[in-house]
Amino acid sequence: MSDLAQLYQQIILDHSRQRTGEGLAEAAGRPSAESHQYNPTCGDEITLRVTLDPSGERVDAVTWEGDGCSISMAAASVLAEMAPGLNRGELQELVDDFREMLHSRGKVEPDAEVLGDAAAFAGVAKFVARIKCAMLAWVAAEEAARKAVPAEA
Repeated sequence: MSDLAQLYQQIILDHSRQRTGEGLAEAAGRPSAESHQYNPTCGDEITLRVTLDPSGERVDAVTWEGDGCSISMAAASVLAEMAPGLNRGELQELVDDFREMLHSRGKVEPDAEVLGDAAAFAGVAKFVARIKCAMLAWVAAEEAARKAVPAEA
């Protein structure tokens, strides 16, 4: 195994053990929405909440609760670490880049500058059955961010 592959494996293991964003935090009156996603193939599931800033444009927090394999839980953790501070468009671009990497079957080299720790999931692209595991939280975040709207003034 290459040094890079070992590093990526370690990132996934670390995030599956020390999970960022685990536990649904209250939105405290801020714009937020939840999405529940289930992978019937393996039984992984997650409920994820995206909380936005008062303007409804920037992600304040991504919190979640779920049960599943180390890949799905680590992917949720990585997303919860990366998303705060992004505006909705940037979050969608990040999700799109992650999706493209995973659906490439290993043909798209991850851009670590763009994907950060999410680049660690590049190896998952070679295992079709595991792609849904890695995408579960990211699909939930995409849906929740679309549904989250600021309260009418």
